[in-house]
Amino acid sequence: MDRIIFHIDVNNAFLSWTAVYLLQNGYKYDIRDSYAVIGGDPKLRKGIVLAKSNLCKKLGIYTSETLYSAKKKCPNLKVYPPNYEFYQKMSNSLFDLLSKYTPDIEIASIDECYLDYGKVKRLYGDEIEFAKKIQKEIYDTLGFTVNIGIANNKLCAKMASDFSKPNKIHTLYKNEIEEKMYPLPIGNLFGIGKKTAPKLEKLGIKTIGDLAHYDLEKLTKYFKNQAIYLNRIARGIDNSEVISEVVNPTSIGNEITLTHDATDYNELCKYLLAISDSVALRLRKQNKYANVIKDNFFKRKSHQKKIMNAINTSEDIYMVARQVLKEMWTDYPVRLIGIRLDKLTDKVNFQTSLFDDYNTKKESEQVERTIDKLKEKLDVK
Repeated sequence: MDRIIFHIDVNNAFLSWTAVYLLQNGYKYDIRDSYAVIGGDPKLRKGIVLAKSNLCKKLGIYTSETLYSAKKKCPNLKVYPPNYEFYQKMSNSLFDLLSKYTPDIEIASIDECYLDYGKVKRLYGDEIEFAKKIQKEIYDTLGFTVNIGIANNKLCAKMASDFSKPNKIHTLYKNEIEEKMYPLPIGNLFGIGKKTAPKLEKLGIKTIGDLAHYDLEKLTKYFKNQAIYLNRIARGIDNSEVISEVVNPTSIGNEITLTHDATDYNELCKYLLAISDSVALRLRKQNKYANVIKDNFFKRKSHQKKIMNAINTSEDIYMVARQVLKEMWTDYPVRLIGIRLDKLTDKVNFQTSLFDDYNTKKESEQVERTIDKLKEKLDVK
């Protein structure tokens, strides 16, 4: 089964995040719609452009240009200082939001990441519809836009996210490489540096397609061991895995929007079971246990339950979630259902009772951890 990889990239991150900060602190207009750049102190005559608005881009202002030069092109240019503390806060908020849906996230930089969607597609459905949902949720809750590239590997997902901006979703599946990627200039190929592109052009390699079809033996004469790598990326071949980062959110949750209004308790329990499995896996990957379980439903009606012993197995989470559902639900139609785990902890101290046996619980946890490893080894989605 082909993998489905997302590359999620914040549009014009530093400028967008500064705009969000200013709007949150009383600004009456959005600097993204003005002649604005993020840069250092122009009085020092050493400041450079770190990010620019689209209006500035149209005037020919570019990233890394000196502020002195940029002001020549745009006399009424407004310069805003970088706010790295807030940028990190926005970055953390983005990755925290994405971690609600899957633990398989690789953080590539402060404003971009890869997400292995294939492993959770059974929960959330069509990848393009899910990408639209993510885009909207990020904008509605955090105030900035992202591009999302969808492909069968990380390389092509990265390429897809750069096709056109802002706030776009692009695909670059295996069967689309020749049509969408081959015609692009060779300098657009991710992995080709500024020094390598001119060398390839001297060989008559103007496009990515030219490189993909170039004689490998001839290429080796000029690029030695690098030739095989260049040939592979030009053909969109990348077998690297999404390497999950350790994220430490204060809570973990997942939710599913149903395709219809559900009114049957047993049907809702089936969804709770799938969600329980997903959030339990994420708990165990982070070596966490949950003390509070909350069920979320359509229109955000929720109910929570504090549990005596912190848990991290699918069975325990599911049993509590069923109980919470039974306590709060009064047969009204449900379109959205979810589970959130709060008060996470690194340790668990079992309080024994007639119904809890420490050894049994530890064995159950170990069994599920073993199953996690088997699923990962066998790539079971």
